[in-house]
Amino acid sequence: MARPQRIVLVRHGESEGNADDTVYEREPDHALRLTATGLRQARETGEELRERFGDERVSVYISPYRRTHETFRAFDLDPARVRVREEPRLREQDWGNWQDRDDVRLQKAYRDAYGHFFYRFAQGESGADVYDRVGAFLESLHRSFEESDHPENVLLVTHGLTMRLFCMRWFHWSVAEFESLSNPGNGETRTLLLGENGRYTLDRPFQRWRTPEPYGRTG
Repeated sequence: MARPQRIVLVRHGESEGNADDTVYEREPDHALRLTATGLRQARETGEELRERFGDERVSVYISPYRRTHETFRAFDLDPARVRVREEPRLREQDWGNWQDRDDVRLQKAYRDAYGHFFYRFAQGESGADVYDRVGAFLESLHRSFEESDHPENVLLVTHGLTMRLFCMRWFHWSVAEFESLSNPGNGETRTLLLGENGRYTLDRPFQRWRTPEPYGRTG
């Protein structure tokens, strides 16, 4: 089994929806583009990634949204050293289709009170739903490690909530731990590094906005 030395997760650069939430009333979420700021963020992240990967090969999985594809293109990685696959299971949490701004703001308030993991948006998904599809993707990812020539690096270009849930699933974090963490900023990375003991560790933690409040003992 050729386990990668690094699994790098990247949140897309700032999107039109991050800058102005009224855009959701006119454009579907998956079609939103990067802003000029988001493109700059992606280019800066690309510089870091090119230095980090060097001449090593990279297996890339991209959420099917426009802003994640634009983010990846801005990385300007060497096409000869990357293999790219669009991966729908790494998409953003579904919030429904056409979205009314005031309704979404109200539902976000409900989600904050109810819990990000369990609250399900009307006609959309809960965090638990995203956790399940991320878990299914992880099964596929682990099977890919069985290839003898698997690249030394894996790169996931995705979304903030999906990044947190990927790490939650990988490291077996509790729901309480997940609820205590904030999304990374636009263009930010988190890297799972393979150690000599065969285990992966996270290069830096997610910012914590509160102390976890578990219902019982875990771990």
